[in-house]
Amino acid sequence: MIFECDFKSGVKDIGKNNLIKNKSILEMFENIGGYHSDLAGFGANDIQTTKLAWILLGWKLQVIKRPKYGQAIHVKTWGRDLSRIHTYRDFEMYNEKGELSAIATSKWALLNIETNKLTKLTDEIMGHYELEDNSVFQDRQLEKIELPDTYSNEIEYKITRRDIDINGHMHNLYYLDIAYEALPEDVYQMRPFNEVQIQYKKEIKLGDIVKCQYIFFNGKHTISIYSNDKNILHAIITLS
Repeated sequence: MIFECDFKSGVKDIGKNNLIKNKSILEMFENIGGYHSDLAGFGANDIQTTKLAWILLGWKLQVIKRPKYGQAIHVKTWGRDLSRIHTYRDFEMYNEKGELSAIATSKWALLNIETNKLTKLTDEIMGHYELEDNSVFQDRQLEKIELPDTYSNEIEYKITRRDIDINGHMHNLYYLDIAYEALPEDVYQMRPFNEVQIQYKKEIKLGDIVKCQYIFFNGKHTISIYSNDKNILHAIITLS
């Protein structure tokens, strides 16, 4: 099933040259995915009944024609490629002229909030989503991001209440926020980046202090987010 929804960018959604930010694009994609799950019976309002919550394992975004402030936006989404413990959700964004503006794929798992363990994705559960076969990228799987051995810039960040989502973890889009904070100023001024990939490894919780390390690696701006003692890798982000 292809689920569709209209959006309109506001002031908070725009950045350099009044162009919509990557975080705002992903936020629209996240929201329409949530609306689709509401319809399927596995949305935010259903968690206390089902005891199941979707958790995000990764994003891959490509911006083709970045919308500007105030433009009407149309977004399509669908689920695809079911495995035992994860599934994919793809997205297409169109501007008010009907031109394809951005595409993305995302990888999800279903968490039992009582056991804190992943739940098997059965045909019964995923039947509510009516999965499609189409993939927006030729490579249907999210490729693994190679981890750099060194870095050229580092910042420290403490997780606050505003960062926490309904699952008690730092919200997935805020990883992108702190990744941007780790960029050197000259790199930051190069935004917007038209390709973004985020690979989530380990959740971050309230009060955690993380180290965000930056390096230009394999042709991409790469940010690794570690625990304060650097023993736990929380996420890897690439921008290009």
